[in-house]
Amino acid sequence: MNAIPLEQEVEYPISDGQPMAESPLHMKVMFDLIEGLTRRYAEVPDVWVGGNLFLCYERGNPAACLAPDVLVAKGVANWMRPNYLLWEEKVPPCLVVEVTSRKTRREDQVKKKNVYEGIGVEEYVLFDPSGEYLRPRLQGYRLQDGRYQAVRLEEDGSLLSQATGLRLRPEGQRLRLVDAVTGEPVLWPEEVEAARRAAEERVRALEEELSRLRKAAASQG
Repeated sequence: MNAIPLEQEVEYPISDGQPMAESPLHMKVMFDLIEGLTRRYAEVPDVWVGGNLFLCYERGNPAACLAPDVLVAKGVANWMRPNYLLWEEKVPPCLVVEVTSRKTRREDQVKKKNVYEGIGVEEYVLFDPSGEYLRPRLQGYRLQDGRYQAVRLEEDGSLLSQATGLRLRPEGQRLRLVDAVTGEPVLWPEEVEAARRAAEERVRALEEELSRLRKAAASQG
């Protein structure tokens, strides 16, 4: 019988050398979600958001790993991990999102789904931005008694993530995050930048108006 290698001799993967996403569209959706979730949890020290990195789920077996497109984990330290070692973190992610395609459908719908269910990922969401094969394009599963059950979509086609308190709502080929309580959307990166520029412009206009009023008051005095 082969000896189990010592832990310090086991190297767990951090990159498979493959492209980050199936297409620029898939990469855009992934980045939207990772960046939006990162901003949402920026001030929460025990929630970590990651994506396109290896989730290793069997100690001593480097081959037992998957690369979720997007994941959220609660109850763990917030730092830049090279990979997610389940036995070290001691808790599975509470949410995994796969930006799926016809090419990855079998892995996403069978292999990954079975592994995520087995290790206790609370919610698993699939989104097909191009509408290549998944009908409807957005689908999700939630653990009930240790097994995944399909999550019913809302009337507007959105999906409620109980793990995050967010609704995931298709908008065109992208996926919008919306606060389930306030209804406020989580801005996409270009919207954040546009809001920043608009705020700067408002401040500049107020400063110019204040300067004008001061000059007018001084001239009248």
